[in-house]
Amino acid sequence: MAQKQSRPQLIQAVVDAIRLPELRRKIIFTMVILVIFRFIAHIPLPGIDVEAMQELMEKSQLLGMLDLFSGGAMRNFSVALMGVYPYITALIVIQLLTPVIPRLTTLSQEGETGRNTINRITHWLIIPLAFLQGYGNLIILQNNGVVSGVGLSGANLFPTVTMIITMTAGTCLLVWLGELIDQHGIGNGVSMIIFAGIISGLPEMIGRGYVTGEVNPGGLVAFIVIVVAVIVAIVIFTEAHRRIPVQYAKSSYRGGRMYRQSGSTYIPIKVNSAGMIPLIFGMSFMMFPGTIASYFVGPDTTSGFALWVQHVFDSSGNYYGGIPYWAIYFILVLAFTFFYSIVMFQQQNLPDVLQKQGGFIPGIRPGASTSEYLTNVISRITWAGAIFLAVVAIVPFFIQKITPSMTLSSAGLVIVVGVSLDVMQQLEAQLLMRNYEGFIK
Repeated sequence: MAQKQSRPQLIQAVVDAIRLPELRRKIIFTMVILVIFRFIAHIPLPGIDVEAMQELMEKSQLLGMLDLFSGGAMRNFSVALMGVYPYITALIVIQLLTPVIPRLTTLSQEGETGRNTINRITHWLIIPLAFLQGYGNLIILQNNGVVSGVGLSGANLFPTVTMIITMTAGTCLLVWLGELIDQHGIGNGVSMIIFAGIISGLPEMIGRGYVTGEVNPGGLVAFIVIVVAVIVAIVIFTEAHRRIPVQYAKSSYRGGRMYRQSGSTYIPIKVNSAGMIPLIFGMSFMMFPGTIASYFVGPDTTSGFALWVQHVFDSSGNYYGGIPYWAIYFILVLAFTFFYSIVMFQQQNLPDVLQKQGGFIPGIRPGASTSEYLTNVISRITWAGAIFLAVVAIVPFFIQKITPSMTLSSAGLVIVVGVSLDVMQQLEAQLLMRNYEGFIK
């Protein structure tokens, strides 16, 4: 066991991680990849009105969310302006289709080989999704005066297709960089790229608020207090889980006689098993009605159903104080948390896995009874996770009231905390394997 030092444990763990050659290489490799990503995020596509782009990013919830997953590349109209969002969309689509399509269900049960096949399908799905999203982004930007000459006919065809191919290649490049981190670095690669983009945008946001005079010391302190409180809550609910006891009966033959042995363990059922996905689903559904209504609202429109829908689904607070928007968002996050948690539970197929491995929950019969019991447990504890995510989802509403120039992305905050915990756990495991103390006693 490594000798204890006089330094605080957290600092000592960081020093130990840097001293170990293998861990040091992983950390340096990860940092180099993230630096490369930040360079890519500042390589712009031509023909952009920078001022119009900045104004649009401030008022568009859709582009704001896409900018989050691009790590700020969209704000710069970079070659990687779509970020890894098409990849995340492909992952979600495959997860939702797996229990529906028999072939995907079979592949998910074939171990490593099946997972590799599903991974290849996911990668191929990125390309059409990136093409569709790239063209949609260009149309939105053209409608807002940011770019011009977008179209799939006449003289606009070649420049438009060229930009879409470039953006698709940028997305594939970021996914490849993320997978390099998975293989040779620390943390989940795609999540690390999103993490780096979110963190890099914080100093600019605070500095912009001070330059415009919209941030005062009191507002900044209140902003920091709220963020710290939300981070603490995210850590608690991310790590919280219920332990379901499981016993295994094992048989062995010795000397011509059969002996029965029993072992016990537990299944950790997370309170928040859905992660940030309900926030993304909820935001996507909230953007859809307002986007459709905008096509039916002209500059001279003063009344009508389409204008009312556009006002209801406006998060800026200009109409009705923004309360209808955030109330509907709260309800949607609740609903999607239950939906996604149940979908993930069905894909894991825990009752069948336990039965095949000879395990059982004490007092519960294997098979249908175990499935019903676990479903009831997940349904009960998901209430806590759903309410937590729904509250986190509406935190930006209160931030807007305190510091209008400073925004807080709920999904972004969940990502930052989740990635930080994941990296810390991986480093902890590596240190404990080498007989070093970890970050936490």
